[in-house]
Amino acid sequence: MPTPGAKLRALIDKGEHFVCGDTYSAITGRIVEHVGFPAAYLGGHACSAFHYAVPDNGVYSQVEQIEQASRIANVMSIPLIADADTLGETVADAYHFTRRYIQQGIAGFHVEDERNPKHSKHVNGLWSIEDQQARIDAARRAQRDSGQDFVIIARCDELYPSEGGGGGTGSMEEAIKRGHAYAEAGADALFYPPGPDPVAELVKAFGSKIPVATMGFSLPDTGFNMATGGWVTAAANHLKMARELMDTGQVTSANYDFPEKYELIDHPLFDGLIEEWADKTGRQSRPNHAP
Repeated sequence: MPTPGAKLRALIDKGEHFVCGDTYSAITGRIVEHVGFPAAYLGGHACSAFHYAVPDNGVYSQVEQIEQASRIANVMSIPLIADADTLGETVADAYHFTRRYIQQGIAGFHVEDERNPKHSKHVNGLWSIEDQQARIDAARRAQRDSGQDFVIIARCDELYPSEGGGGGTGSMEEAIKRGHAYAEAGADALFYPPGPDPVAELVKAFGSKIPVATMGFSLPDTGFNMATGGWVTAAANHLKMARELMDTGQVTSANYDFPEKYELIDHPLFDGLIEEWADKTGRQSRPNHAP
């Protein structure tokens, strides 16, 4: 049985673009697998907002992200990529958290080079190339020591400028320089936010040396797309339903049942176990169950 990391690496090594389905909870993980995605992605902003109601600006910890990622990974058979932010503050953090991700069944992550507190009011800039290489190297060392495969994606924020909320300066030359350095340190793929405009140039710059991933959009010749953002729709729908209930005393716009619900939560499996136990012990069982 291949490990999650081996499954993800096999997908990447095929050289065919694929999409990692957007997930932010165990049930959404089941959904993306159910509809046929070959892999799944858990964003940091999605998880911090949906599970802890805090922003993704450095306040949200890797301990919390690993906890939720493990819940998702362990209800799916497809590999999960997680947003690992900066992997903590030191190379020791990077090693420790990478080991924890692997132990919890996550297939890979992306680690970024913006200094904490990231995506915040603070004008922070990026880690030096040498510091980020050291983080990637520590993560790769943890992978080797684990004896399992694990995919490391280096996120470079150089093209995410300060005026847009990022830590970079917008230099394509520096972005490419960093990409090559991160690949040399052991990264398996590169990822450059915030949008699609420079991706074609980046893909051309790296050629076949290392794949370039995208987030939220698919482009030709890129390795894979890490889809995210579904939590916003879920939260907006919940807000709409809550307001409707508060204002009218009922909700007419909700869909409280759908045919796939029972399969997605393994209801038939557990019903079968209970029915078998009832039959074997002379207890009554019934043809229906609570909705």
